[in-house]
Amino acid sequence: MEITNAVQALTSLAHPSRLEVFRLLVRSGKLCAGDLAETLEVAKPTLSFHLKELSRAGLIESERAGRTIYYGVCVAGFRQLVDFLSEDCCQGRPELCFASSEQMEKVESCC
Repeated sequence: MEITNAVQALTSLAHPSRLEVFRLLVRSGKLCAGDLAETLEVAKPTLSFHLKELSRAGLIESERAGRTIYYGVCVAGFRQLVDFLSEDCCQGRPELCFASSEQMEKVESCC
Protein backbone atom coordinates (compact mmCIF):
# COMPACT_ATOMS: atom_id res chain seq x y z
CA MET A 1 0.00 0.00 0.00
CA GLU A 2 1.32 3.42 -0.89
CA ILE A 3 1.24 6.25 1.59
CA THR A 4 -1.37 8.18 -0.43
CA ASN A 5 -3.73 5.20 -0.24
CA ALA A 6 -3.13 4.87 3.50
CA VAL A 7 -3.83 8.56 4.01
CA GLN A 8 -7.07 8.25 2.04
CA ALA A 9 -8.18 5.25 4.12
CA LEU A 10 -7.29 6.91 7.41
CA THR A 11 -8.96 10.15 6.33
CA SER A 12 -12.15 8.30 5.51
CA LEU A 13 -12.14 6.66 8.95
CA ALA A 14 -11.41 9.97 10.69
CA HIS A 15 -15.06 11.04 10.44
CA PRO A 16 -17.24 9.81 13.34
CA SER A 17 -20.14 8.68 11.13
CA ARG A 18 -17.89 6.82 8.71
CA LEU A 19 -16.08 5.13 11.56
CA GLU A 20 -19.45 4.05 12.99
CA VAL A 21 -20.51 2.68 9.59
CA PHE A 22 -17.25 0.78 9.23
CA ARG A 23 -17.40 -0.67 12.73
CA LEU A 24 -21.03 -1.72 12.26
CA LEU A 25 -20.12 -3.50 9.04
CA VAL A 26 -17.21 -5.24 10.77
CA ARG A 27 -19.61 -6.53 13.42
CA SER A 28 -22.57 -7.32 11.20
CA GLY A 29 -21.21 -8.43 7.87
CA LYS A 30 -23.21 -7.19 4.91
CA LEU A 31 -26.05 -4.71 5.39
CA CYS A 32 -28.18 -2.74 2.97
CA ALA A 33 -28.06 1.05 3.03
CA GLY A 34 -31.54 1.32 4.52
CA ASP A 35 -30.61 -0.87 7.49
CA LEU A 36 -27.38 1.07 7.98
CA ALA A 37 -29.24 4.40 7.93
CA GLU A 38 -31.88 3.14 10.35
CA THR A 39 -29.43 1.56 12.78
CA LEU A 40 -27.12 4.59 12.84
CA GLU A 41 -29.94 7.13 12.62
CA VAL A 42 -28.33 8.88 9.66
CA ALA A 43 -30.20 10.46 6.76
CA LYS A 44 -29.96 8.33 3.60
CA PRO A 45 -28.30 11.06 1.46
CA THR A 46 -25.71 11.62 4.19
CA LEU A 47 -25.11 7.89 4.51
CA SER A 48 -24.70 7.61 0.76
CA PHE A 49 -21.92 10.21 0.89
CA HIS A 50 -20.15 8.34 3.70
CA LEU A 51 -20.47 5.00 1.91
CA LYS A 52 -18.97 6.54 -1.21
CA GLU A 53 -15.98 7.83 0.76
CA LEU A 54 -15.36 4.48 2.46
CA SER A 55 -15.69 2.71 -0.87
CA ARG A 56 -13.31 5.12 -2.60
CA ALA A 57 -10.78 4.44 0.17
CA GLY A 58 -11.04 0.69 -0.50
CA LEU A 59 -12.42 -0.13 2.94
CA ILE A 60 -15.90 -1.29 1.95
CA GLU A 61 -17.41 -2.92 -1.09
CA SER A 62 -20.93 -3.20 -2.44
CA GLU A 63 -22.95 -5.98 -4.00
CA ARG A 64 -26.23 -5.54 -5.82
CA ALA A 65 -29.06 -8.02 -5.28
CA GLY A 66 -31.99 -6.91 -7.41
CA ARG A 67 -32.78 -3.35 -6.42
CA THR A 68 -30.95 -3.60 -3.11
CA ILE A 69 -27.28 -2.79 -2.59
CA TYR A 70 -25.51 -4.52 0.26
CA TYR A 71 -22.34 -3.12 1.79
CA GLY A 72 -19.62 -5.00 3.60
CA VAL A 73 -16.03 -4.58 4.69
CA CYS A 74 -13.43 -5.04 1.96
CA VAL A 75 -11.21 -7.36 3.96
CA ALA A 76 -8.31 -7.05 1.53
CA GLY A 77 -8.35 -3.25 1.71
CA PHE A 78 -8.57 -3.26 5.50
CA ARG A 79 -5.79 -5.85 5.76
CA GLN A 80 -3.55 -3.74 3.51
CA LEU A 81 -4.09 -0.74 5.79
CA VAL A 82 -3.31 -2.75 8.93
CA ASP A 83 -0.23 -4.25 7.29
CA PHE A 84 0.95 -0.81 6.16
CA LEU A 85 0.52 0.63 9.66
CA SER A 86 2.29 -2.24 11.36
CA GLU A 87 5.01 -3.21 8.88
CA ASP A 88 7.80 -1.50 10.85
CA CYS A 89 6.41 -1.85 14.34
CA CYS A 90 7.99 -3.44 17.37
CA GLN A 91 11.55 -2.87 16.16
CA GLY A 92 11.43 -5.72 13.66
CA ARG A 93 9.59 -8.12 15.96
CA PRO A 94 6.19 -8.40 14.26
CA GLU A 95 5.05 -11.16 16.62
CA LEU A 96 4.72 -8.45 19.29
CA CYS A 97 2.55 -6.14 17.24
CA PHE A 98 -0.76 -7.60 18.29
CA ALA A 99 0.21 -9.07 21.62
CA SER A 100 -2.00 -8.35 24.60
CA SER A 101 -0.89 -5.63 27.00
CA GLU A 102 -0.09 -8.34 29.56
CA GLN A 103 2.22 -10.07 27.07
CA MET A 104 3.82 -6.74 26.18
CA GLU A 105 4.56 -6.02 29.87
CA LYS A 106 6.42 -9.33 30.14
CA VAL A 107 8.48 -8.58 27.03
CA GLU A 108 9.25 -5.01 28.10
CA SER A 109 10.31 -6.10 31.59
CA CYS A 110 12.94 -8.45 30.19
CA CYS A 111 14.53 -5.97 27.78
